[in-house]
Amino acid sequence: MAEEKPIIAQIDNSSDEYDRGGYNAAVGAERGHEKAVDLNRNVTARIQNPLAGIPRATLFQNVEDFAAKVGMTEQTNLLQKGALVAQDPPAFESVELLDEVEKDALRNEVLHKWRQPWPLYFTVILCSIGAAVQGWDQTGSNGANLSWPIEFGVPDTGPDATDYNTWIVGIVNAGPYIGSALLGCWLSDPLNFIFGRRGVIFFSAIFCLIPVIGSAFCQNWEQLFVTRLLLGIGMGAKASTVPIYAAENCPAAIRGGLVMSWQMWTAFGIFLGFCANLAVYNVGDIAWRLQLGSAFIPAIPLVIGVYFCPESPRWYIKKGRYQDAFNSLCRLRNTPLQAARDLYYIHAQIKEEADIIGKNNYVTRFVELFTIPRVRRATLASFVVMLAQQMCGINIIAFYSSTVFKEAGAGDLQALLASFGFGLVNFVFAWPAVWTIDTYGRRALLLFTFPQMAWTLLAAGLCFIIPEENRAHLGMIAFFIFLFAAFYSPGEGPVPFTYSAEVFPLSHREVGMSWAVATCLFWAAVLSITFPRLLRAFHPVGAFSFYAGLNVTALCLIFLFIPETKQRTLEELDYVFAVPTRTHASYQLKKALPWWIKRYVMRRKDARLEPLYHFEGATAADQLIAVKAMAH
Repeated sequence: MAEEKPIIAQIDNSSDEYDRGGYNAAVGAERGHEKAVDLNRNVTARIQNPLAGIPRATLFQNVEDFAAKVGMTEQTNLLQKGALVAQDPPAFESVELLDEVEKDALRNEVLHKWRQPWPLYFTVILCSIGAAVQGWDQTGSNGANLSWPIEFGVPDTGPDATDYNTWIVGIVNAGPYIGSALLGCWLSDPLNFIFGRRGVIFFSAIFCLIPVIGSAFCQNWEQLFVTRLLLGIGMGAKASTVPIYAAENCPAAIRGGLVMSWQMWTAFGIFLGFCANLAVYNVGDIAWRLQLGSAFIPAIPLVIGVYFCPESPRWYIKKGRYQDAFNSLCRLRNTPLQAARDLYYIHAQIKEEADIIGKNNYVTRFVELFTIPRVRRATLASFVVMLAQQMCGINIIAFYSSTVFKEAGAGDLQALLASFGFGLVNFVFAWPAVWTIDTYGRRALLLFTFPQMAWTLLAAGLCFIIPEENRAHLGMIAFFIFLFAAFYSPGEGPVPFTYSAEVFPLSHREVGMSWAVATCLFWAAVLSITFPRLLRAFHPVGAFSFYAGLNVTALCLIFLFIPETKQRTLEELDYVFAVPTRTHASYQLKKALPWWIKRYVMRRKDARLEPLYHFEGATAADQLIAVKAMAH
């Protein structure tokens, strides 16, 4: 196990007497640095601004040295103002160096948080197109599963079905996820290191374009399997990079809402895939080829549009290209002051991260996912949320809904129409998470939706017991599957990719996201391979009940091991994940759970919950409190 090196953060010793309304950031009183937060073992759960407590003269000198070192001396004054704002975000009104335009821009970060520059939204749109490619790729095979096994002589349903055939169909459907988990995801780190975020997205888009077209021309199941493996390389690299790219470009206040667009537009891609399946249903024997090949359509604008987006400023900083990072931030923020503030704040936190990590290479970065305590906790949390996405059972519907509805007695067209309804519900109910994910938080959404998914999936399975000749049989199965999707879409749908893109330090963000996505897609491959056989062995009642039980298991894992990340900058999350796992789990079991029982079961309004995290000094989220207080 790696040595736990203590990381010293500048901390305001007077934080207990901190007065948000009266604090004067312009004075910059001399403050000591006696306290320390160990970013490997933050047993007191304190969260710190790394600039807090630094006297103004020292801070300005640090900024001047930084500007000279990185070749940004022309922006020294702007960087100094930005550092003052970053040092104490809620106190920006009292910084006399700021003009009214700059103060108004800082107020709007809270009062009008969605008022962002066009390049930021264009970046999110491109990320959304990348997500739609992912979703369409997933559902092209859904409708095609009704035809290609018969054409290639491996029927998995009907009188000619065999156990061998069900394994073949499962393996072919799992091809993209096998390719992603074993190769595509792990290429993300070295490709990001060389080409940057935009370069990797372009690379992945090519692999989501050419193999998809090739799948429409396959002559046997072996060829189809190879094209889908190649597709997996693009899917894995893209899924490992796009959420990181979005997270690194977005301000903390709306990061969750914008980064979760990955899942929302994946759901839209799934919906478009079902639409395409229906559109070509009656074209004859080539229908399945068009269903698979149509997924190339959204990859074209992704290939073309990605280089019109700004590169990630954090990637530029990682490469030592600070002027490029500043230029990128100027495109992604409303004013140069906000760009300068974010640039210096990111730099300050990365210096602290470097004390933990040191210099490393790809292999050591991967090993450190499990050996450095702060990184290991992020690895565990991302593993849990990604595994839970497969445990919840959503992909037994996304991959095999047409097969499931046929098992329920539907004809081919009815099965495709029911799948279309599932895709529509999945997309529509993803929209609320744009607002709720940064209001209620990632953890709260998961804890609310998992119990609902468990009982709806169980109910759907039990509805297979209704006699097939009864008209309620198919209708009730479809109803509970749609209700299951409605609970999935605002919770476990958007959270895993948003969460995993946030939790790792910059030094390990690519390999960490690769680990998270590989986890998700590896278990998606396992699900895809095993579900046809599981359905044949357990029948729908047993298969659905099995996944309902997995939802309860996932709920317990999330409750114990998933810290909240809402409205914290990516740098402040270092302190959240410095809290030991045992401390977090103990708090949830001994304090949070008893409080919840008293408050919501026993209906005791006087129940109070002691917070786990204690915020010392001003952090980015405190600006929300200060500005809203002034607005009222």
